[in-house]
Amino acid sequence: MVSRFGGLDGADFMKILTVLGARPQFIKASVVSHAFRIAGIQEILVHTGQHFDTSMSDVFFRDLGIPDPDYHLGIHSLNHGAMTGRMMESVEKLILQEQPNYFLVYGDTNSTLAGALVAAKLNIPVAHIEAGLRSYNRKMPEEINRVVTDQLSTLLFAPTPLAVECLTKEGITQGVYMTGDVMMDATLQYQTKAEEISTILTDHDLEPNQFYLATIHRPSNTDDRLRLSSILDALSQLNLPVIFPLHPRTKKLVQNFGLEEKLKSLKVVPPATYLDMLVLEKNAKLIITDSGGIQKEAFLARKPCFTLRTETEWVETLESGWNTLVEPNHIQTTIQQFVQPKTWPSLYGDGQASSTIVQILTKELKRTTKATG
Repeated sequence: MVSRFGGLDGADFMKILTVLGARPQFIKASVVSHAFRIAGIQEILVHTGQHFDTSMSDVFFRDLGIPDPDYHLGIHSLNHGAMTGRMMESVEKLILQEQPNYFLVYGDTNSTLAGALVAAKLNIPVAHIEAGLRSYNRKMPEEINRVVTDQLSTLLFAPTPLAVECLTKEGITQGVYMTGDVMMDATLQYQTKAEEISTILTDHDLEPNQFYLATIHRPSNTDDRLRLSSILDALSQLNLPVIFPLHPRTKKLVQNFGLEEKLKSLKVVPPATYLDMLVLEKNAKLIITDSGGIQKEAFLARKPCFTLRTETEWVETLESGWNTLVEPNHIQTTIQQFVQPKTWPSLYGDGQASSTIVQILTKELKRTTKATG
């Protein structure tokens, strides 16, 4: 039977309810949602509002061609418990109203955890894209979110073999699929467009391979005045200009701590769009970050990355030599001693993760429909 939502050959139609809340999820959703539309699958998009700043939210929907959210919850600027609780309350109402076949979540944000908890309690199968990542640092809220979400999920789409191994060690073997990484899909899809329309290099007088790119936003680096001050000092002492897209959260803390003077030696710019970031990453000499997503984007751009953390969920980037964990006071020495690897391994698939995920969801729906019908 073919429905107005497309032919699923055995099911009237599939309805996916997807929860998004933060920059990395918007990027991933742009390619997965496109694959849903090609397959004729109905997707209901819910934006929790976790990232609410225009430069961190609206611009991604516009530039990446993501349909406007069907629901915008406007929940942000709260502590973890309050934010997660309010999201759960709102998402529960939407699930009961929409009655989706699957509930789709990405990554490891509070939006991810809130949605997965509610859907699992309502017996709606949860599909988790980017399952199986582990930093093994339970002090990171993201680690708690991803571990719990994986335990609640029916379908787990792992980006790498190592992610599959992590799930296996935790006793999760059913419903696990190694699909490759949808961020590889996004990079391949948007790189040419980014180079055609981005003006960020000329806007800031940047020459290829003559600047460093830095992003800092994690609480472990920003909530402590001394550590944040140390990071800004280290960046200001490097031998090339540092372009520094300033996250709204980091900007607020710089102001609260009275550290504005330390920004004057950096090329501070507003949060960059994804297309601008692709251009910056491709043209930077190297990247300094505490972001999980940008660590991976650096690898996909074939640029060395120095991660200001004590661990990473993207362990394979360390093993390949393209990523290095470093403390702020060692950045300069590490850069001077760094030897770029001669090979670039293919770690994240062939750019077909999105279509693979859609095929699996379709197959699973047909299987469960047949079993219950």
